Amino acid sequence: MSKVRAYMVSFRLRTLPLSLSGVLLGSMLAASDGYFKTITFVWAMLTTAALQILSNLANEVGDLDKGTDNEHRLGPIRSAQSGALSGGEMIRAMIVVGGIAVITGSLLIYEAFRDLLNWKSIVLFVAGGASIVAAVKYTVGKSAYGYRGLGDLFVFIFFGLVSVMGSYFAMAGKLSWICILPAAAIGFLSSGVLNMNNIRDIENDSVCGKRTIPVILGVRGAKIYHFIITILALICLCVYSVIHPGGWTGYLFLLALPLLCLHLNKVYRGEGRALDSQLKILSLTTLMISLLLGIGQIIGLQ
Repeated sequence: MSKVRAYMVSFRLRTLPLSLSGVLLGSMLAASDGYFKTITFVWAMLTTAALQILSNLANEVGDLDKGTDNEHRLGPIRSAQSGALSGGEMIRAMIVVGGIAVITGSLLIYEAFRDLLNWKSIVLFVAGGASIVAAVKYTVGKSAYGYRGLGDLFVFIFFGLVSVMGSYFAMAGKLSWICILPAAAIGFLSSGVLNMNNIRDIENDSVCGKRTIPVILGVRGAKIYHFIITILALICLCVYSVIHPGGWTGYLFLLALPLLCLHLNKVYRGEGRALDSQLKILSLTTLMISLLLGIGQIIGLQ
C-alpha cells in the first residue's frame, strides 16, 4: 500500500457524510429563517471535515496503543495496524490536520462575525477548542472517554448539539432554541452509528477493556438502546416540524422512514460483521434526513 493510499484509508472519508449532516442542517435551518452566509458555510464544512479526520486519526492511534486494533477486530484493517503507517507518521498527520482545523475554524469565525474577539466569536472558539479536545481524547490517553462508556454522549453533544446549533449560530449570530430538537435528532442518529460500530466489535472490545455501551449492556440491551435513540430522533423531528410549521414540506424527512425501518430490521436480525453495512446505511440516512428537513423548511417558509 502506498503512503498516500494509507493516509486515505486512515482518513476514513466514508465517515464524512455523517459529520457534515449537522452543519448542513444547521445552515439550512438558518437559511429558512432568513440567515445564510455562503463563505461561512464553506469554512464550516471544511472545519467539520478536518475535525472528523482528526478524530479518525486519533481513534486509530489510541486503539493501536491500547491493543484494541488487532486480528480479532471485525472492522476494516487500519493503516497503522497493518504497518503501512508508523505511529510517528500518524501523530504528525494529526498535528497537520489539527492545524488545518484551527485555521479553517478561525476563518469561519472571522467570516461569521468580522471580529475574533467579541463574545460571539469567543463562544465559537470555545466550542471549536472543545471539539478538538473531544476528537483526540476519544481513545487517546489513560482517561480516554471512549473506553469508559461515554463515547455515545460525546457524539450526541458534538455531532448533534454543537454541530447543528453552532452552525446556526455562525449564520444567524444568535440561537433559535427550537433548533435543539433537530440538533438532538442528529445527535441520536449519530450515536446510533457509533453504537452499530460497537455492537459489531463487542467481543474484541470486551477482551481489550474498552467499555462501550454494548459491552456494558450486552448485545440485546444495546439493540434495545439503538431502537430507543432512533425513535427519539424521529420524535424530536416531528415535534420540531409541528412547533416550527413549514407546511407539508416540513415533513419531507418522513420519506426516509422506510430506510430507518429497514435499518432497524437489519439491526434486530444481524450480528457481528453483518452489522458493518448498517454503519454506512445509517450515516447516509442521517444525511438524507438532514437534507430533507432543511429543504422542506426552506421551501415551506417561502
